[in-house]
Amino acid sequence: MKRILSLLVAGFCSSLTATEAPKNIIMVIGDGMGPSYTTAYRMYADDPATPEVEETVFDRLLVGMASTHPDSNTGYVTDSAASATALSSGVKTYNGAIGVDVDKKSVQTVLELAKKQGRKTGVAVTSQINHATPAGFSSHNESRQNYNAIADSYYDEKINNQFVLDVMLGGGWKYFIREDRNLVEQFQKSGYQYIDNYEQLSSVKPNAPLLGLFADVGLPWALDSAGKQRLPALARTAVKQLENDEGFFLLVEGSQVDWAGHANDVAAAMAEMHDLALTLEWLEAYVQRHDNTLMVITADHSTGGLTIGANRIYDWGPSVLKGLKASPEEISKMLVTAKNRAKLASDLLGVDLTSEEEKQLIDLESDNARVFHKAITKILDNRSVTGWTTGGHTGVDVPVMAIGLGSERFRGYLDNTQIAENIFDLLKAK
Repeated sequence: MKRILSLLVAGFCSSLTATEAPKNIIMVIGDGMGPSYTTAYRMYADDPATPEVEETVFDRLLVGMASTHPDSNTGYVTDSAASATALSSGVKTYNGAIGVDVDKKSVQTVLELAKKQGRKTGVAVTSQINHATPAGFSSHNESRQNYNAIADSYYDEKINNQFVLDVMLGGGWKYFIREDRNLVEQFQKSGYQYIDNYEQLSSVKPNAPLLGLFADVGLPWALDSAGKQRLPALARTAVKQLENDEGFFLLVEGSQVDWAGHANDVAAAMAEMHDLALTLEWLEAYVQRHDNTLMVITADHSTGGLTIGANRIYDWGPSVLKGLKASPEEISKMLVTAKNRAKLASDLLGVDLTSEEEKQLIDLESDNARVFHKAITKILDNRSVTGWTTGGHTGVDVPVMAIGLGSERFRGYLDNTQIAENIFDLLKAK
């Protein structure tokens, strides 16, 4: 059956004309965003004053599902690096691999092909810009852990004598400003603008290469960011900088949905989903205004085994997650030295704690913020009736969404490699 589908797709590709292929391609990845996350966000965003549960941008753009497993010798559960490589190159590989196959040989990515064709390329992410997903589209390394080498490759590796990325927005001071090498200075000397705070996004010189780093590693949580959102601002700036007559390829990642899942932190997870949803709403409107543009959205895998409902209680209460004045991680750091933990926690969580919840926090004897974080997330889990099965990844299929020119090719059930193959075909039809 798969061979028949491949032949049908191949026949369709042979008849594809340049006018039917998108000039601009925007790929969005919600890292760790399995189907339970998009479902939970629908309930989180729901207007309780109306009888219906309103659809979200994730529902509106949904066209299919994708499998995520890595190379068969690795197993059925992928990490972000292997999945990014599959989504960028169409090649299955081992967990930890960045843009290389199982033999550690470099494989071409869709972003690199776009660059070879003369399109501008960029990444806008909430992780460090040399993290697994952006690296999987823009670099080649046998291990995702080689952060310095991956950062170096953004400057050292060229395509048609040009840097791989025209726009880089995210975190990463730690890897780009080092004792042994200052990549920021090197990029500046090579003609890149450099910014290091969000306020500068609105004043960058248009149509010029741009490097923007806003944190030592990943960006602060959405709950700790000014305006409670930052990815929409990065995506808007990236699109503006990349627009040109030859077209562009932009990778956008809501990186910290995954980080919240690993931490089993449902409040942070829903805030990260909201940050991503606002980004998608802006990008959706952009695609609707530009009929030569395609946007494809998916996840690399699901994280945490998020469960809507727990302990055999048939309910889920996301309203408790909406009153936080800071992320659970940040609240936990403050609780370590707080004189009145119960009052501070109540104020920052936006809820009146029960006597039992107050006792749980008061009785903690530790100077480790992680201990307090576990207590805070447990309170929020109990109040919202949220469950988790793991602190790692799961092997479930993930949603696929698409809009714009060529979006029909992403309907139905796909493997993640087929997403890359479809994008390659659309790029080659130029």
